[in-house]
Amino acid sequence: MLRLALFFFVVSLVAALFGFTGISAATAGIAKILFFLCIVGFLIFLFIGIMIGSALW
Repeated sequence: MLRLALFFFVVSLVAALFGFTGISAATAGIAKILFFLCIVGFLIFLFIGIMIGSALW
């Protein structure tokens, strides 16, 4: 998912370079949403991993 967010960020930069501001804003928004979803998923799995690890030891 993080790779997809990076892809949309690069597309946003290229679109901004060529002057397509609408496309640039849309892809930057998508990249931001995917990045935050990736961070939330990481935190959830980190918490689950800590809880399972403490239950096993």
